[in-house]
Amino acid sequence: MESGSVLETIGQEIIGVMAPVSVCMLLVVLLVYTVYNPSSSAAAATTVRTAANLVYMESPTDSTVQKLEGAILNAVVFVVIITLVTFLLVLLYYYRFNNFLLYYTRFSVFMIFSAMGSSILISIVQRFNIPIDAATFYVLLFNFTILGTISVFSDGIPIIVKQSTMVVLGIIVAAWFSRLPEWTTWIVLVALALYDLAAVLAPGGPLKLLVELASSRDEELPALVYECRPNVGRNSGARVSNSGFFVAAGVGMSSDNHNGSVELQHLLRNGDRGTAMEILQGEDLVIPIDEDDRASGGEIEEVREEAGEMAPLMGDGDSIERGSGNSGRVDNSRLSRRTEREGIEMEDFNPRGIKLGMGDFIFYSVLVGRAAMYDLMTVYACYLAIISGLGCTLILLAVCRQALPALPISITLGVIFYFLTKLFMEPFVVGASTNLMMF
Repeated sequence: MESGSVLETIGQEIIGVMAPVSVCMLLVVLLVYTVYNPSSSAAAATTVRTAANLVYMESPTDSTVQKLEGAILNAVVFVVIITLVTFLLVLLYYYRFNNFLLYYTRFSVFMIFSAMGSSILISIVQRFNIPIDAATFYVLLFNFTILGTISVFSDGIPIIVKQSTMVVLGIIVAAWFSRLPEWTTWIVLVALALYDLAAVLAPGGPLKLLVELASSRDEELPALVYECRPNVGRNSGARVSNSGFFVAAGVGMSSDNHNGSVELQHLLRNGDRGTAMEILQGEDLVIPIDEDDRASGGEIEEVREEAGEMAPLMGDGDSIERGSGNSGRVDNSRLSRRTEREGIEMEDFNPRGIKLGMGDFIFYSVLVGRAAMYDLMTVYACYLAIISGLGCTLILLAVCRQALPALPISITLGVIFYFLTKLFMEPFVVGASTNLMMF
């Protein structure tokens, strides 16, 4: 596929992913800069004990070597915990403990909104001296927690509400992790980028196994993921509470049968009934039809009538079916000739949008949140680095057509840009400004 067609194909999806990521990072920066900044009068920036610093608690009096060793030890323990938990969740999903996973995930989201959310809200109230009594605060917190949990898991919620709730969920966790010690934060981010690379791409990696298992079952990806547009699939697997550090597009929808249905519907939308008849003649085909594609289904039925072979439309609009043998397959040679003749990629019409793991939202925001504790110039540099890395990852996704790790490129660029800005650019700009030099 040419680069121009790639950009045209995924342009809308890239914007759909980058916009919420940018909003999440912006709000975390504002929260950290105003509430958790060490220079703030609200001493909410005190170090918290999390899974990322179970072994070593950094102290200002520790030497550089002690901080580095302790941070590496914290990162190793954190990655080991994540790996073990992810393998456990994959095992539970493999043996179809879907109800357990669903209730566990609901409980986890509930605790994030209630415990972590309440801590952040209390810090905001104290920082800005907001006059509010305890009863009103807990009523608001209860409503916020219940509505947030329902919005994440309910299928009847508008997609914009679900997407907004997922962003809020990422903001809460990211703001919490932004309170980690500085050395631990940077080492953990680098370690997570390496883990992400191995977990998604290495044979036997936990996230790779998760994606392949969901794809083989033609189910929703079992993880807390942000979807840049509504999902049209009918199967909805349990959402495992492991956030996931990957980006995927339409996992599990690349079968020959799906390709044939999308190709035929695309041909009919463009008025090319002749080529559609050519593909339909002599083929045994089962074609899924969504609610929005009933008109296409009717056109396919008419084309088949013209081709001399009638195929009834199923009662609930789920499929068009005909033939008795080898049902569900289409002659790939015809579709290949059509693809080569007009340069159509079947996956370009995939009805599922790009999905980004919530872990990516969280640790992108942790990086810029930590940068906000130093200077806004580092925030700008880290933001541009993360967005550039995410854009590169999404373009690679369009080319590779498989789930890819979303942390490595963005985190690597973000960390490099942070230290380059802090060590070189910031002293140069400040020095030039204080000496009234123009450049």
